[in-house]
Amino acid sequence: MSVYNQSVFQRGFGTFPLKGEVLAAAVRDAVEIGYRAFDTAQWYGNEADLGAVLSSLDIPRDNLLITTKVLPDNMVAARFMPSVEQSLRDLKLDVIDVLLLHWPPGDDPVEPSLELLQEAHRLGYARRVGVSNYTTAMMRKAVAVMDVPVTVNQVEFHPLLNQEKLLAASAETGIPLSSYCSIARGEIFKYPLLEEIGERHGKSAAQVTLRWILQKDVTMNTMSTRCANMRANFDIMDFSLNPEEMRQVDALTATGYRISNANVVSYAPTWD
Repeated sequence: MSVYNQSVFQRGFGTFPLKGEVLAAAVRDAVEIGYRAFDTAQWYGNEADLGAVLSSLDIPRDNLLITTKVLPDNMVAARFMPSVEQSLRDLKLDVIDVLLLHWPPGDDPVEPSLELLQEAHRLGYARRVGVSNYTTAMMRKAVAVMDVPVTVNQVEFHPLLNQEKLLAASAETGIPLSSYCSIARGEIFKYPLLEEIGERHGKSAAQVTLRWILQKDVTMNTMSTRCANMRANFDIMDFSLNPEEMRQVDALTATGYRISNANVVSYAPTWD
């Protein structure tokens, strides 16, 4: 079972694009609400801010799950390990709980960066390793290359994008999925169905969306600086969508709304 499926780790707090005191205040509020999984990346430029606030809080280290991701430009032999060492210093950690490759190298071979990731694990820099934004073919290559388990493939996942191929590859390879852009940066609020389903359960459209993601066996990251939204994003364990409601939400994936494409991120591969 993926570490993300353990207790509160299913519901992670994403930190992009927060920095400084805004990030510190949000993380303090998130911890008070109950979040214990926090997601950052070298690319976000906030690892030091996250490390500072978490180290100031009275939380046992074993109760936290910290995920960070290696910047694509650092996925070469000369820069990979120094960048991870800097992440450890910035995060004030002896070991990273989950270290991911943030993006594949476009459509270029993924094996060299996977081998560097495995070396970081061997050196004791990370307890677990994984990937992000991998296609189905890349997931298969990852399990072929890696001698250690691939803990997760963190991908864009929400009801407006059909990711059934990735879900099938997850089942095939044993690499769990975790979501970012879980409410499609607010785009889901344009679809009345989600609100209608929510009314039956006393929940919001966002909570319905997040519950749908969990029931797809996908863990999640959400971000907000508003306590009410943070709490609502966390408070999704006390209801379930029935099979018909799941099918209704599934139908929305035909929308084909993708945020992370080549126009936004130059590293984006050719998606499934």
